Amino acid sequence: MGPLLIATDLDGTLLRNDGVLSERTRRALRQATDAGAEVVLVTARPPRFVDALNATHGLTGTAVCSNGALEYDMGSRTVITSRTLLADSARRAADALSKAVPNIGFAVETGHKVMFAPGYGLRLPEDADAECAVSSVDDLWAADVPIVKLLAWSGRLDADTMLAAAERAAGAMAQITHSGGTGLLEISASGVTKAGTLSRLCGDRGIDAAEVIAFGDMPNDLSILDWAGTSYAVANAHPSVLSAVPRHTASNEEDGVAVVLEQLFGV
Repeated sequence: MGPLLIATDLDGTLLRNDGVLSERTRRALRQATDAGAEVVLVTARPPRFVDALNATHGLTGTAVCSNGALEYDMGSRTVITSRTLLADSARRAADALSKAVPNIGFAVETGHKVMFAPGYGLRLPEDADAECAVSSVDDLWAADVPIVKLLAWSGRLDADTMLAAAERAAGAMAQITHSGGTGLLEISASGVTKAGTLSRLCGDRGIDAAEVIAFGDMPNDLSILDWAGTSYAVANAHPSVLSAVPRHTASNEEDGVAVVLEQLFGV
């Protein structure tokens, strides 16, 4: 009997480097769902990104978005549960990070838009219609919006270097990780992880961790890869993921998730 639930990251795992979901992968996902398995997307991305995938590829069901801060129903475009970062906690984390990582810039992901302060230089093409500039960092905390994630960006440091410094400075204040973005850290409320939300989702369905198979590529995926009964790192994964996860599959460019699902479900 195959797994009851397939939990997969998107960027660098299920999607190819150009953001495309290949026909081979779509076919493997259909075969798995036809066999009775549920597919849950578990991503750092906000709901608007999975909405775009739904529109393009017809993906429906449940997504764990924003590194676990949101459980989202793609069919009805409804947030089922949310665990946001309090503005005061975000401010204290940002103050600590500013001292630990010079010249760092900040933005806030609300689930609907990205509000960025001066010094935050990262712009993603897919967020072009969801960007909002503010005059100062203090305006981020005064905006009275849900803080799904605090984003911290440096134009000169890599994410691994930033993460090490951030953990020392603010690891007790918030959940800090990265998903491979150049110079980008993603900060959530303490205890918010992909695995925590996925575990609660599976509990609601009566599904044990042993009945879950997970796929990922970046440090923010480690929690689900550790929690699930069976886990695979794609060949292009971050070195820390490749060393932590014994099972490996082909890269995202070679449809590594589909390779495993074909073996399990006989595609």
